[in-house]
Amino acid sequence: MTKAATSSTTNPPRRRRDPQTGTDLLALRAQLARAEKEARRAPTPPPARPAHLQPKPVKPQREADLAGVDTTDHTLARAHARLRDAVYDGKYHLCPHAIGHARAEGFLEHDIIQVLVAGRVRAVYPEDRRWLVCGFFESCGVALPLHVVVEHGPDGYLDVVTAFVPKHPHHVISRARLAVMLRYDDEQIRTRTATPGNKPGNRSKGKWRKGS
Repeated sequence: MTKAATSSTTNPPRRRRDPQTGTDLLALRAQLARAEKEARRAPTPPPARPAHLQPKPVKPQREADLAGVDTTDHTLARAHARLRDAVYDGKYHLCPHAIGHARAEGFLEHDIIQVLVAGRVRAVYPEDRRWLVCGFFESCGVALPLHVVVEHGPDGYLDVVTAFVPKHPHHVISRARLAVMLRYDDEQIRTRTATPGNKPGNRSKGKWRKGS
């Protein structure tokens, strides 16, 4: 057997690669890579809220009360920016209503300023040119809610109309309720001293009991 015959039997001839098959594989790989990128870019849907956490529908009476009150995010953000600029520039004035409530309800004047700086504008009353600012103040180590009503003038100055501790911290006040609250609010602080005795008609010994 010759040398050429031996080499032909041990090493079979190589198959030629089809150029069309290689092009198809590259195209398929490119399609798979694009599909993977699109799958990564697709936003994941938020998880569904449980039934007990679903927002409750607003009552028709509540919608009627909030007529004329703007609570859009864009308007609240602009109002908060103007509010901070005015406070930083010192263009604000505390009205007697706010000072009276501060002395009667246990918070200080610097707590009102802290709410104006670090609080959040929850509602805008366009017709009255007023904002409702919500925040917190600390008393005896406990954080309590504090609402501040601010009226802005065309010259950029702010009047802190009133400040109060709300019964419902997350409840936006309607225009009618705000107007009634400011109309019948008394600027003078009324105090009453309790005497150690009992009123006529009540059954008791007429003295205070000491706590055990």
